[in-house]
Amino acid sequence: MALLNILKYPDEKLRKTAEPVVKFDNNILKILNDMFETMYFNNAIGLAATQVDIHKQIIVIDISKPNIEAKPNKNSKLVLVNPEILEGSGKTYSEESCLSIPNFVALVVRYKSIYISAFDEKGYTYRIRTNGILSICIQHEIEHLFGNLIIDR
Repeated sequence: MALLNILKYPDEKLRKTAEPVVKFDNNILKILNDMFETMYFNNAIGLAATQVDIHKQIIVIDISKPNIEAKPNKNSKLVLVNPEILEGSGKTYSEESCLSIPNFVALVVRYKSIYISAFDEKGYTYRIRTNGILSICIQHEIEHLFGNLIIDR
């Protein structure tokens, strides 16, 4: 495993749209392991591949960190490949920060609850319905895959 370099705003590579993953192989597993290591090293709860200059639709999330006020559950650690929000409902306001924009916090409007589809690391599709911090984190990271940042909101 290796620590990856996190792109910082205003790096234009953060605006690049990520490509869908079509081949689930050992390269994807290595990227995922490196992304988790980088996320944990930076004390974050989510990381999109775009942020580490890998322009594939890959996200890692773990909201079970002790400094996060959320109860860990079976869905707290996630791999989201080619994620898609199928449904969103309600709205909530979230104070968000981002590894790619150090020392910046934004108040962002998000869906309160989402229903998503994604692939896991082996290429199996799954769907989850979630709310709270997990919902917010997923929405934040999906925006990175399409070149959007919290400063755009």
